[in-house]
Amino acid sequence: MQQVISVWVRDPRIQKNDFWHAYIDYEICLHTDSVCFNKKISSVRRRYSEFVWLRQKLQANSMLMVQLPELPPKNPFFSLNNAQQITERMKGLQKFLEQILQSPLLLSDSCLHLFLQSELSVSKIEACAAGRTHYSVVQAVQRCGLRRFNSEEDLQKDLSMCCTCDFNSDSSEPQIKDLAINKAESTASLDLIGTSQEETLSCSSGST
Repeated sequence: MQQVISVWVRDPRIQKNDFWHAYIDYEICLHTDSVCFNKKISSVRRRYSEFVWLRQKLQANSMLMVQLPELPPKNPFFSLNNAQQITERMKGLQKFLEQILQSPLLLSDSCLHLFLQSELSVSKIEACAAGRTHYSVVQAVQRCGLRRFNSEEDLQKDLSMCCTCDFNSDSSEPQIKDLAINKAESTASLDLIGTSQEETLSCSSGST
């Protein structure tokens, strides 16, 4: 039976470090029946710099045995107020995840699982994957908060909302509302990803 891993990057939100500094993070939703994952449905939030870290970590851990896909390029003129730029970056991040989830070798990497299904920072992900924490990879994943969907159909409906950007005229902080990928424009990117037709994927026991 074919195993499926479906991933969505959606719902960008502005997060403020302080009065002067802000960034955008994105929700990563994962649905799967793959034996490589103990948790079959999960939702976490990650920012662009964490995706950059993940790519570097996966490249190092794979010892150059896998050619990793590229991330959307870093734009020096990227604006938190530009809905089009945010949406294009979000689509690029989703495409990146879809491609790396097709590699059995990368699926065996604990850092990937912790990135996708835990709320640990990148430094704690490294420590946990190296066995330097009092909790295991499995425990970190199971502790992660889960946004529950009644069904995959509900998630698809949620994702079908158009990209809209609303700025509050009474506040200096822009409020981004549901800059999700338009369903009509992203049918291909929402196709379910089959990792393998066999259950003998190269997944290490410590990666799930």
